[in-house]
Amino acid sequence: MADPGVLRVNRDFRRYWVGTALSMLGSQMSLIAFPLLVLSMHGGAAQAGLVASCSLVTRMLFRLPAGQLADRVDRRRLMLGADLVRLATVGSIPLTAGLGALGYPQLLVVALVEGVATSVFSPASTIAVRDVVAEEHLADALAKSQAASATASLIGPFLGGWLFTVDRILPFTADAASYAVSAFLLWRMVTRPAERDAAATTDRSVTAGLRWLVRQPALLRALAFGALLNLVASAAEVAMVVTLRTTGTGGTAIGLVMACAGVGAVLGSLAAARVLKLLTPGQLFLVIGVVWSLGLASFAATQRPWVLGPVLVVLILLTPPCGIVVGQAVLSQSPRELLGRVSTATNLVIAGLAALGPMLTGVALQGIGISRTWLALAVIVAVSTAFAAVPMLRTTALTEPGSAQRPLDADPAGDTPSAAATA
Repeated sequence: MADPGVLRVNRDFRRYWVGTALSMLGSQMSLIAFPLLVLSMHGGAAQAGLVASCSLVTRMLFRLPAGQLADRVDRRRLMLGADLVRLATVGSIPLTAGLGALGYPQLLVVALVEGVATSVFSPASTIAVRDVVAEEHLADALAKSQAASATASLIGPFLGGWLFTVDRILPFTADAASYAVSAFLLWRMVTRPAERDAAATTDRSVTAGLRWLVRQPALLRALAFGALLNLVASAAEVAMVVTLRTTGTGGTAIGLVMACAGVGAVLGSLAAARVLKLLTPGQLFLVIGVVWSLGLASFAATQRPWVLGPVLVVLILLTPPCGIVVGQAVLSQSPRELLGRVSTATNLVIAGLAALGPMLTGVALQGIGISRTWLALAVIVAVSTAFAAVPMLRTTALTEPGSAQRPLDADPAGDTPSAAATA
């Protein structure tokens, strides 16, 4: 693995990393500050929930189109434009609040526009690292990006909530400032994406990334493993809260236990480079599966917070290296003209199933009880580990030989490219 110290002298990577970290931190602060602001303006729970949902739903709906846009437009300019849009929209909140004209309709519009801009920024930032970092430094760069994302997710909601207690407009002022600094750093970047091959015939449709993934069986197996881990993780959040409340644990202790997941994510991101030196992808997936299965099964036997918290740290500690392995495979193997769409398709596969986790867990908790629910989650991880990790023990790559190089517009049956591919 390349020396991570090389990245310290890569000025464009430093600008990219700080800029994206600040953007993610700002988005996390806004996500919790929006509903709090609505409630402070005497809005109801439904109005607060609508504002939060607008931001989340637009981020999901525009994900695939945003990936297509990232394949056709200079990624640096796309990120810069998204940051400027978010600066203007979020910055309008302290401006109108100072004029005494802030109202609920404006918050709704800001949440919608900010969500769209974030959905545009995300795939561009995911693949822009490929433009500023050499292939041999990609794993280290992804590890640093994972650490920034985990840190933003850990401290962003807390920081947003704390700033709100100081002044209800302060989180949005800080959020707008983060976008301003990010935009300035992105503007200073000098590296440009590689020139696209004008002679290459590719599918320009929104779903091109999904169809490319379908032709990568080994990568799909790894993505399925990640998707099931995310499903179990989202389910475990609900199960953990219910478990602790059932035993009479107070809200503060529950919050501390849940914060252990964020601690594990940060520590795992920092240790990822060292872990990836020691384990092949198959070995890593196997270790994760075994540790998760045993850890989840242990939750069925004990509900003591001082046990659950440290175990949760260990479980989450192992997941960032898994994300880096998959991310490196996607960025390295994908055709450059499809990077944006493949990246967003990958995110949809990994994150989409997780949305069902809380609902399924609620049904399981009521139907089979707490202990059996934890055992069921352990079984899901064990089965997915056997499906994904065991076949990968025979290879060090996530893609089968030659599979990632198969042109997207080449029909498997030998037919000519479709109209969509040549449009």
